[in-house]
Amino acid sequence: MQNDGCRTPDIGKRGGTMILAKTGNEAMAYAMKQINPDVVAAYPITPSTEIVQIFSNYVNDGLVDTEFVAVESEHSAMSACIGSAASGCRSMTVTASQGLALMHEMLFIAGGLRLPIVVPIASRSLSSPLNIHADHSDSLASRDSGWMQFFCETVEEGYDSLIQAVKMAERTSLPAIVAIDGFILSHCLERIDVFEDKKIQDWLGPYKPNWNLLNLDKPILVGPATLQDYFFEFKRTQIEGMNKALPIVQKVMKEFKQEFGRGYDVLEEYKCEDAEAVILLMGSACGTGRAAVDRMREQGKKVGMVKLRVYRPLPHELLKQSLSKFKHIGVLDRADAVNSYGGPLFTEVTSLLYNVADRPKVLSYVYGLGGKEFAPEHAEKVLEQVLLGKKDELVTYVGVR
Repeated sequence: MQNDGCRTPDIGKRGGTMILAKTGNEAMAYAMKQINPDVVAAYPITPSTEIVQIFSNYVNDGLVDTEFVAVESEHSAMSACIGSAASGCRSMTVTASQGLALMHEMLFIAGGLRLPIVVPIASRSLSSPLNIHADHSDSLASRDSGWMQFFCETVEEGYDSLIQAVKMAERTSLPAIVAIDGFILSHCLERIDVFEDKKIQDWLGPYKPNWNLLNLDKPILVGPATLQDYFFEFKRTQIEGMNKALPIVQKVMKEFKQEFGRGYDVLEEYKCEDAEAVILLMGSACGTGRAAVDRMREQGKKVGMVKLRVYRPLPHELLKQSLSKFKHIGVLDRADAVNSYGGPLFTEVTSLLYNVADRPKVLSYVYGLGGKEFAPEHAEKVLEQVLLGKKDELVTYVGVR
């Protein structure tokens, strides 16, 4: 059967989809092939290298029309994408960890220029010490750069989310990061259903930029120096763009589900109807959380899980509606804010619940840094503590020796 540039073969067909066995990296590369962006500029970094390596095979084999630019660093990759997106091209790159950190300067420029660049990443820890395995410290370190951020639980969700992110980015005029957990998803094989190339391309439609540097009939100034006179006003419009993005994100999710028959919500509750205690998670650990909830439900314990898929724009009203129903909440961060008042997601949750009458007790946990295993037993231990609604330390570091 066809290998299509990946290590894994096709399995078969079902209706309008093809059933494939793919790693997360292969699935993201396959989605990029179907998106068929105008420009991809990239520099390799573990554990995302395979995405662009596989995609470069599609370019070489003539399966896409993409202009592939091999650059000398991740900073250059984002710079090239900014130039191409400003010139009316659908633009993408791929990175992770130190690569995303090296792009940090240019992330703010892409966000400020409201360029719909889309970047799949295989989330990985930031040095030092050197570690190539999964946590969310790379993505969360960029949370205030003006980019939408999506965290995926499974390989198939990563595939779907990357396709959706293109339409979301172009409708909101905001760049987007789609994160799968490094090695846990990027290098692990799952069965996924993929759609036909033409169906994806028809659903996305052609890119229609708001402006184009190469349109000589409508010359514009991009990225000018604005000091005290208008800088604040520029930033305020950018902020308002993110403030208004969530309904557009939800609309694209709905359209995708209507067209392709499967979909996701901004956040999802699992066995929360009568739950007294819940855990809030993002990414691949949501599967672990479900297993723990199932085990404890069998013991008659009223626990549940809330999965957050969209971290930026933060769905604060939806989170408030969901979380304010429970007595006790455990927020699990796969990153630490280093001497902040709890993990990054924890501080946001406590802020949005601050004015809620009879607000829940919220407890902070940090887990899985540098790929540290997070097993159902760990999640059960957290849920047992959350049920009690108290612990001695502000932040509990799960699984540390």
